Amino acid sequence: MFEELLNSPFYQRTLAVAAFIGFTNGFFSGFVVLRRNALSVSALSHTMLPGIAFGILVTGYLSQWNAFIGALFAALLVGLGSVAVARGKRIAEGTSLAVLYTAAFAAGVAILPKLETRTELEHWLFGDILAIGNTDLWIVFTMGAVILVAGNLMMRPLLLTLFEPNVAAAQGVPTRAMQYLVFMMLVLALVSSLQAVGCVLSVGLLVTPAATVSLLTDKTSALFWGGGLIGGIGSIVAVLLSGYFGISPGPAIVILLGTLFILAYLFSPKYGLLVPKFIFNRRP
Repeated sequence: MFEELLNSPFYQRTLAVAAFIGFTNGFFSGFVVLRRNALSVSALSHTMLPGIAFGILVTGYLSQWNAFIGALFAALLVGLGSVAVARGKRIAEGTSLAVLYTAAFAAGVAILPKLETRTELEHWLFGDILAIGNTDLWIVFTMGAVILVAGNLMMRPLLLTLFEPNVAAAQGVPTRAMQYLVFMMLVLALVSSLQAVGCVLSVGLLVTPAATVSLLTDKTSALFWGGGLIGGIGSIVAVLLSGYFGISPGPAIVILLGTLFILAYLFSPKYGLLVPKFIFNRRP
C-alpha cells in the first residue's frame, strides 16, 4: 500500500508539502522553546479561527485566500498588538496577549452563528493537507521561505536578544525590532501550517520538534536543525501512516510527534526518565 501511495502524483505533492511545512515549523520551534512561550503560541493559534470567520463574513464565502488572509490578519493584530501594549511596561506581554486573544476569540464565537459555511470550518480547525491546492502551495512555500531566510540571516541578533537583551541593546541590536520579527515569523509559521494541521493542532507542530531535541542535546543549533528534521520526517511518516490506517493526516502528524517526544522523555541517553543516571555520572 505504501508503494501505491508513493507512486501517486497526488500523494507525492502532499508529502512534499508535509515535509516543507514540518521542516519550517520544526525549525522555528527552536525559537519557541528558547523563549519558553508555548502558551503564547497556543493563544495565537486559536486566534486564527475568528480571523477566518471574519474573512468569511466580509466576503460572503469560504476560500483559501480569505481564510489565509483572515487568519494572518487576526494573528498579526493580536500578536503584534500584545507586544505594542507591553512596551509601556505597565502591562506584561502575557497579560496583554490573554486580553486581546480572548476578546478576538469571543468575537469569532459571536460571528460563527451568522455564517452559512460554518460546517466547512472543520477542515481549518484540524487541517486537511490532502485537499491542498496550487494556491495553498504558493502561500505555504512563500511563508516558509521567509521564515527560513529571516531566521538564518538574523540568527545571532535574535538569539542575543532572547538570552541577553541588555547586552544586545548595548551592542546596538534593535531589540524591539527583533521581538517584532520573532512574532512575525511565529504568525507566518502558524498560518503556513493551517492547511496541514489546522488552528487547533498547529501548536503541536510548532512546539514538539524542538522540545524533543532539547531532551536529547544541549546544543542550541540542534534545536533548529534537529527540530526541522524531526518535523519534516515526522510529517512525511505521519501522512503515510494516516493513509494506511485511514485517519486524518493532521491529527496523525501531531500524534506521531507527541509519541516521539514521550519516547525521548523516557529513553533519552542523557535526560531519559527510564535511563539509569549512574551510567552517565560515573567518573573515568
